[in-house]
Amino acid sequence: MAATRIDCDIHPAVGGTRTTLLPYLSDHWKEQVVSRAIDGLDLNSYPPSMPLSGRADWRPADGSKPGSDLAMVQRGAFDQLGASHAICNVVYGAQAVFDSYMAADFCRAINDWIAAEWLARDTRLRASIVVPIQAPDLAVEEIERRVGDNRFVSVLVPSQGETLLGRRHYWPIYQAAEKYKLPIAIHAGSAYRGAPSSIGWPSYRYEYYLAEAQAFQAQALSLIYEGVFGKYPGLTVVLMESGVSWLPAFMWRANKTWRGVRVEVPWVEREPAAIIRDHFRVTMQPFDAPLDPTSVADIIDQIGSDKMFLFASDYPHWQFDGDDPIPRYLPDSIVKRMCEDNPIETFPRLKLNS
Repeated sequence: MAATRIDCDIHPAVGGTRTTLLPYLSDHWKEQVVSRAIDGLDLNSYPPSMPLSGRADWRPADGSKPGSDLAMVQRGAFDQLGASHAICNVVYGAQAVFDSYMAADFCRAINDWIAAEWLARDTRLRASIVVPIQAPDLAVEEIERRVGDNRFVSVLVPSQGETLLGRRHYWPIYQAAEKYKLPIAIHAGSAYRGAPSSIGWPSYRYEYYLAEAQAFQAQALSLIYEGVFGKYPGLTVVLMESGVSWLPAFMWRANKTWRGVRVEVPWVEREPAAIIRDHFRVTMQPFDAPLDPTSVADIIDQIGSDKMFLFASDYPHWQFDGDDPIPRYLPDSIVKRMCEDNPIETFPRLKLNS
């Protein structure tokens, strides 16, 4: 086990709106939560009772949500899975509500709650800023409100929102993120504005989960072809829970198509694969690959960058067997980089001694 193992994706769970967030909401939304009996903005992305959302030994005995108990998360992420530090990504429905003012207040409450009740109680923890992606101006306000706290190291957005993330509508968020050295963390999940697959609604949760890879591909293409990285060359994007092994074929196809129709996007001056290697990072759970060393080495080699990979357990989401979240057969050189060097390079605000 590496001496430093930075887990870039763990998931504290909001126990309930009234039991967890009420003290951190504004007076108006406190009254609304009580009078309207709002006690849950849980996303269907991670239904609490599904095995994917938490395996049996990661579930509190009182039946509360996996990830809602700090002591249990500390035992799981640090003691059991071997992290030395961890980044908290709160996946909750604040980014899915239609009322942008409600979304902004709930995001604010989530960030204040995670700072007061998690980060303040364990110096090994960091967090992403949850922002109301529905309203970029309010998202920028929340980034600027929280940016003075260096324990917040990135900006969290869902992989499926109202529209593609490359659209100029979202650029003020990227301007602020670049300015404050905050990577954009795109996490699996949906605001449920449209079908999760490119051609409609699936019948089963199983189909929805596999279709997440399509969303990440679409967002990557949008960010590249809309010119986001030309405008904000210092911006980094982290794909969280995107999978990894789809990248080689995606990069090959993106390059081939760019060569044929690049006249349409003259501002994209380099091959998409080169832009992906420079600006995108991926967390290594889930890691979908054949179970043999040669095939795993081939996938890593085809991606063509040892800087793109970030260690993540995805605790308490259950993506792997056993107690070691590092995928089997990864070269030792990759393991060292993804556990320490790559996270430190990806998250410039990640100061391990403070």
